[in-house]
Amino acid sequence: MNILVTGACGFIGSHIIEKLVKKNYKVKAFTFYNSRGSNGWIDTIDKKILKEVDIVSGDVRDHDFVLNHSKKIDVVFHLAALIGIPYSYYAPKSYIETNVIGTYNVLNASKINKISKVIITSTSEVYGTAKSIPILEDHSLNAQSPYAASKIGADQLALSFYRSYNVPVTIIRPFNTFGPRQSARAIIPTIITQILRNNKNIKLGNLSPTRDFTYVEDTADSFVQTIKNRNITGETINIGNNFEVSIKDIVNIMRKDFGYNFNIIEDPKRIRVKQSEVFRLVASNNKAKKILKWTPKYSGIKGFKAGLKKTIEWFKDPKNLKEYNSDLYSI
Repeated sequence: MNILVTGACGFIGSHIIEKLVKKNYKVKAFTFYNSRGSNGWIDTIDKKILKEVDIVSGDVRDHDFVLNHSKKIDVVFHLAALIGIPYSYYAPKSYIETNVIGTYNVLNASKINKISKVIITSTSEVYGTAKSIPILEDHSLNAQSPYAASKIGADQLALSFYRSYNVPVTIIRPFNTFGPRQSARAIIPTIITQILRNNKNIKLGNLSPTRDFTYVEDTADSFVQTIKNRNITGETINIGNNFEVSIKDIVNIMRKDFGYNFNIIEDPKRIRVKQSEVFRLVASNNKAKKILKWTPKYSGIKGFKAGLKKTIEWFKDPKNLKEYNSDLYSI
């Protein structure tokens, strides 16, 4: 079976690549073209795994590129996207071009090339602040940032291709994934990298929002579970823990469970505009359990701490930590 992964050079994409190769799938990896020849996090994975991957560099905004390189593909995992919420305030058109038009290119290429399964990656941000807990897949969609709006557009476009053209689309909607290789734009790497640089004063934004954190191994497993599942076409499926933790809770865990001593400085640059802040996200994962046959291994507070421990250990490796500039607030 031939599987194409867009956004393979990123955080979740690189973990999915590893799992697919270990399960003996033939993998083609789309990475974002650059003149340096860098393939992002794929370049850091085990060389034995890497040699089994067909890497193609390009841009999902280029329809012809996507069309030509998705021929003779059985399954597409579409993860390529602009994901930073703060940057979407500054460059909303870029999010439309990458997240909406890029998704259109994947969908149309899948239609033309008759691909048998198309997995579109969504985000819990499409729900906005929860109106009811836990969040079911039929919860109303409420874009509180240009990023969220672009992902709602991509999701709805994908469902329209399923309903209009019978393209075999499934939307996988991860809640907040964390783990090794995550961007410093995310809260957990933000905290860890500042601590490991021996900063006694940690700069953070709003501490009150809660999130449903999923360890990256569990998120990657949910994608792999879709490959042979015949009951998920046309479905939207939350991937989460049905468990919430606030940013303040994470700070306290870092202090009490991992023994780090630091102070918090509120940095106004890191605080979202009030109407744009998503204050609470908690997933219902009943549908994932029922039809995807997926259950998180790192569940509840115990699982969260176990995943956090593995994440800290990864960041402690000097060759990994050097990839991050904790003094810079990355939007």
